[in-house]
Amino acid sequence: MPSSTIGLDTRRPATVSADHVVAHTLFNCFIREVAGPERQVTLIDDELRLRLPRLDVTLRITVRRRSMAGAHRFTGPVFEESGGTWCELHWRDLAERLADELTLATGVINEEFLDQVAASHDVTEQSLRHKANNGDRYLVSEQSLALGHRFHPTPKSRSGHAGRWQTYAPELGCRLRLRYLAARADLVRQQTVPGDDLTMLDGLRPVPTGYRLLPVHPWQFELLRHNNTLAAALRDGRLLDLGTDGPLWTPTSSVRTLHGPGGFLKFSLNVRITNCVRKNSAYELAAAVALTGLLDDLPIRMLREPGYRTVDLADRELFESLGIIAREGVARHLRPGVTALLAGAVADEYPLSRAHVSHLVGDASTDRVLDWWRAYLRLLLPPVLAAFFEHGVVLEPHLQNVLVGVDGDGMPAQMLFRDMEGTKLLAERHAVLLASLPPEVAGPMTYTVAKGWQRVAYCLLVNHVAELLAALADLRPDLEAELWSLVRAELAAYHGAPPELRAILAGVPVPAKANLLARWQRGSDRQAGYVPLRLPL
Repeated sequence: MPSSTIGLDTRRPATVSADHVVAHTLFNCFIREVAGPERQVTLIDDELRLRLPRLDVTLRITVRRRSMAGAHRFTGPVFEESGGTWCELHWRDLAERLADELTLATGVINEEFLDQVAASHDVTEQSLRHKANNGDRYLVSEQSLALGHRFHPTPKSRSGHAGRWQTYAPELGCRLRLRYLAARADLVRQQTVPGDDLTMLDGLRPVPTGYRLLPVHPWQFELLRHNNTLAAALRDGRLLDLGTDGPLWTPTSSVRTLHGPGGFLKFSLNVRITNCVRKNSAYELAAAVALTGLLDDLPIRMLREPGYRTVDLADRELFESLGIIAREGVARHLRPGVTALLAGAVADEYPLSRAHVSHLVGDASTDRVLDWWRAYLRLLLPPVLAAFFEHGVVLEPHLQNVLVGVDGDGMPAQMLFRDMEGTKLLAERHAVLLASLPPEVAGPMTYTVAKGWQRVAYCLLVNHVAELLAALADLRPDLEAELWSLVRAELAAYHGAPPELRAILAGVPVPAKANLLARWQRGSDRQAGYVPLRLPL
């Protein structure tokens, strides 16, 4: 059983294995979305039992730390009761049991689910073998998510040329060179925020007169080799293949967004990662620019996406598959002495990188932990709440969309948000801007108030706050209640006491995204449903 040894305190296992990670993740999802709501979970001392009523099967697992939010930390394998004895259950067998129960519960058969779980296991296993380098702290944090989302059944699954993912995987510390095309200028389609340009692209390498540079993710270029439109354009000179060279780029946690000279490039990648094929849809290209222009006038610290470029060969699929979004870099926002770290790496269940919170809080004394958490919350919560309640902007501040800047002592000093794809507008607050855009762009950019708050509450409180709090509680279980009291205090301090916050503070459950059911029913992220989750507020 391959595993990666990590330095942990005495409350944590000395090693973490892909087998156990996958089993624990499946347990997490099934409890939150199915067994919990159906009241088929029993927790006694350090043992949790989960019943699959339709199969008449009982499973158990050891709990290494109870969670006040119900997101318990597990250790070791899952066991199944058989004839009065308990037998260890391999992660693949566990996935089969849960799949059978889901089929009976939903009436849906999903033939691809087990293969997706296996693919996620493969990525996790290989990622745990990789030893992170000691390079740039920020980029190391982007590439440290060996385990992924612990409430997604297949957090590391990737479709398309399964044997090629290793070449482009952030978890393996990869760096790569782009594939460069030159597109005839009259066929290039691009848009920028007024006053901005795409010199970040054009400066990467020269092109012949009458052409514009169009970088392509090298994996995407492989995936498009059989596209007849692309092949024809390369034959007749509308596109020129300039080859693969130039500076090295670093894949970030999203896989398809690369960091390099001048900032980030967000590429289309026709690969299903977790729930979605990661392609820049036509409306997303235009929306990124429109949202950047809007947010420039608002006090929201987002990494700007000032322009996109693609090529129009009368093939919509290729228009989107070659679309690229430029995103500004992090350095221009950081104050002297502040280092950006990916929030997902800070909140990881295991300290797999130097970005983990255990390395930031030092001796984990009571004062240090509480001061650290108080500073973190004051940087995270008010901007997201103000964006929604005061400006009608729906951010997606989940752990992969937030960068925390820490000072030389490890204390939170800044917070940056990113990714215009998940950013939406409340329609009634931005009618003028939306009316100026084509309906096919404006429509997907908007949420109703109810839908917008559902998304904010999930990303902010369930995906982000609860998970980072869990990482702190792993270090100091005795402080978990006080950590939650600080969350309550910061929410209560938000001015105006909006009814949505009053409801949460009064104990109304918050929405938790149902990733397992979405994946089981083959839904996209946008189609995913939610289950109610009670937080100890």
